[in-house]
Amino acid sequence: MKKIFALIMASAMTLSLVACGTDAAAQKEADNASAPAAEEQVENDDAKTYNVGVIQLVQHPALDAATEGFQDALKEKLGDNVTVTIENASGDSATCATIANTFVSDNVDLIMANATPALQAAETATSTIPIVGTSVTDYASALDISDWNGSTGVNVTGTSDLAPLDGQAEMLNSLFPDAKEVGIIYCSGEKNSLFQAKKITEYLEDYGYNVTDYTFSDSADVATVVQTACGSSDVLYVPTDNVAANAAETINNIAVTAGIPIVAGEEGICKGCGIATLSISYYDIGYNAGLMAYEILANGKDPATYDIQYATEFTKEYNATIAEKLNIEIPEDYVPIEE
Repeated sequence: MKKIFALIMASAMTLSLVACGTDAAAQKEADNASAPAAEEQVENDDAKTYNVGVIQLVQHPALDAATEGFQDALKEKLGDNVTVTIENASGDSATCATIANTFVSDNVDLIMANATPALQAAETATSTIPIVGTSVTDYASALDISDWNGSTGVNVTGTSDLAPLDGQAEMLNSLFPDAKEVGIIYCSGEKNSLFQAKKITEYLEDYGYNVTDYTFSDSADVATVVQTACGSSDVLYVPTDNVAANAAETINNIAVTAGIPIVAGEEGICKGCGIATLSISYYDIGYNAGLMAYEILANGKDPATYDIQYATEFTKEYNATIAEKLNIEIPEDYVPIEE
């Protein structure tokens, strides 16, 4: 009887141990299965988030495209870990300064400045927060840098909207070889416009043109200045100029009535008042600015030594509507600007 009882007790203990072992194994397997999920949750919780402020000088197709490209690049790289706040200054430099100071007070991680006055306002507002510009033609002129070496040496970098001015002069000459007088119209307050006017004047004079600058201080002067320019010019050139871009309809009405064609520095101005342009993609330079911002935010790239980036692709474009009105035949290698 004792022997039978001992056997029963031994069997019970064995079953108990097996059960305990099974529970422990199951628990260990469950713990192992949940570990990656827990680690992933920690990674997500620890992922750095960024706040980026955008100062856009004015609502205009070219600048709008640059801002869109910038956002797309950052969102592709950082997803939901970046918040982009866009403020439009409605063409006012003082408003650019107010927006920049607000972003500095909010301690954003980076400021994107779309157009020269926006860049200048941001650079004045902070020397520590990284600034990435776009739609800026010449950073040396914009920031008063005399010893230019490709980077700014301060907390600013970005992309340029400079199209090849020698190529634009060549375009003007190929379209209007018999012209004598070329008028350049731009805003005297935009340093980048002055830079472009000086450079293209050299190229145009090499082709034998007489070149005259016609400048306006703000949009109120545009009509008077354009009328004067049309009265003394065979063809006009308008560089990438934000005030001119905003007044393109006014410029067009006067120039078309006078029968004076305009070669423009970029697609947006050409669409509004020009007949042809050798243009860049503003979406592309905005996108590249977004990639530069990512390198600064995520990988610690120093904007002070980060070389300014330039467009590498250019397109010959023409405005079919204005070409027809002025009865000007455009070569076959030009692409019509979409209405």
